[in-house]
This record gives sequence, C-alpha cells and structure tokens, in this order.
Amino acid sequence: MRARRALLYMPGDDEHKIHKATTLEVDCICMDLEDGVAQNRKAEARKTIQEALKSINFGGSERLVRLNPVSSRFIDEDLENIITSKPDGIVLPKVKNADQISWVDRKISAIESKSGWMPGSIIILAIIESALGIVNLKEIASSSSRLRGLIFGAEDLAADVGATRTEPGWEVLYSRSAVVTFAAAYGLQAIDLVNTDFLNLEKLRAESLQGVQMGFSGKQIIHPNQVKVVQESFTPTDDQVKNAQEVVAEYLSYQEKGRGAFVSDGKMIDAPIVKSALALLERAKAAGKITIVPKIDYLKLGEGL
Repeated sequence: MRARRALLYMPGDDEHKIHKATTLEVDCICMDLEDGVAQNRKAEARKTIQEALKSINFGGSERLVRLNPVSSRFIDEDLENIITSKPDGIVLPKVKNADQISWVDRKISAIESKSGWMPGSIIILAIIESALGIVNLKEIASSSSRLRGLIFGAEDLAADVGATRTEPGWEVLYSRSAVVTFAAAYGLQAIDLVNTDFLNLEKLRAESLQGVQMGFSGKQIIHPNQVKVVQESFTPTDDQVKNAQEVVAEYLSYQEKGRGAFVSDGKMIDAPIVKSALALLERAKAAGKITIVPKIDYLKLGEGL
C-alpha cells in the first residue's frame, strides 16, 4: 500500500496553488471541489482540475480530487467531469452509509468500462465526519474493493453531535478512535484530522505523533508549511526501524528453536510486540526507508486464538 503520510488539500479553482503543491514532494495532493471552493466557482474548479490532471506533472504525489457529497446537487457533474480525466483516486466527503460508496463505485466502474481502463484503477478514500458515519463504520469499511482508507473529519463531526471543539480534543476522541479501529479491522489506511493552525508547527508535530501512537497512517493538511512536519512524524526513525528489524529477526530465530515468547534487553517479546514491529516496518517500507518486510504467518502470532 502506498504512503499517505500527508494529504494536502488545494483549492480546485486555483491553478497556481496546484502547481505549488507539486513542488512539495507531498505524498498526496487533493484538489478540492467541496469546502475549498465557493458554490459559484464549482464549474471553474472542475475545468481547472481537469486541465491539471491532463497537463501537470505531479511527480511522485498521488493525484486525488475531493468531490462534493453524494447528497449534493453537484455530485453528478463532479463524477462526469473528474472521473473521465482519470485521477488516481477520489476523496468522498460526508460519507454516512455504505450505499453512498457503492453508488459512487458503480458510477466509476461504468466510466472505466466505457474508457477501456483497468477495473478498479481509481481508488476511493472516504471521509467520516458525522454521527451516522461513525455508527455505520462497519458497513462503510467493507463497502467496496476500491476503498483504500478512512479519513476522520473532526470539525464536521463535532458540529454534527453538538460538541465544542477544544485543543485536547476529548470531545472527538471516541470517533477518532473508532475510525482508526475500523480501518485496521478491514485492512484500510486511517488518515487523521486537520490542524487548522498552520503556523504552530510544534503543536502540529505533537498532534501528528499522537496520531501515529493511535495507529493512523497519515494526516490531512491544508498548508505547505505542514508537509515536512507531518511526513517526518509519520515516518519511522532509523532507530525505530533498526529496533523493529531486530525484534522480528529474534522472533524468527526463536521460532526455529521452537520457542514463542522470549526476553530481549530485559523486556518480554510476544505476539503483540512482533505485530507492532511488523506494522512499523510496513510504514517504513511505504515511506521508502526499507524495501523488504519479512513475511510472517499471523496464525503463528496468535491470530484467532
């Protein structure tokens, strides 16, 4: 699975900002048709994004487009104009149930078939930002083979449940945790909330590292200043990679000797520790720090016991 450490939103009607984004070496550039574009600029934004997808070299950045919600009057024109320009994927906001994902999936499939493209070539990332979306996470997470990740929208979620947003974020912690939990259960990436204070980079770093600790694979961002801090935060350090590799190597060695749990540097190493090490190595591989992650039968790590 590709790295999505930072997902940078850029207004879809601003060609200059889209060009700027391509110089930042950010994992994902998401050209926005929703909140970042005024209602009377939607058509202009579609044209700008179409041209960008055809003419701009995005380098190694994933080319994403955030459409308007399925419930909006703009969605049909969004799909007709954007999917035919073949982005790498779409970000679907305000997802409340699995039917919305399935409906968009069918629309994309029809265009892929008509265009002679490989089925499933355009992926979907779903933003969960309502109480109903949280309640329906199980069905949403298993709704489509195109679905690659769940994105947590804290601001809309808080407004939907009537919560007051605070800096510690306790009011959205349950929903934030639910998104990362269901993403892990269904083999999806989880992309964390936006920090709107793009000048306070220390606060951003702390929040990013908290997201890493919670199990998120990346974070939404809204400003070029945030790219480096976020991508560094979601990239394992050299020491972390080295330690994880040593844990896995020791585990394999002890397995050959017929032993399960073992002690290393005064710490008990068992199945959950090995799984965490493997997960970290997968993140390191996605970020390009390593090329190989050992293959281990998870049944031997206690899966399903």
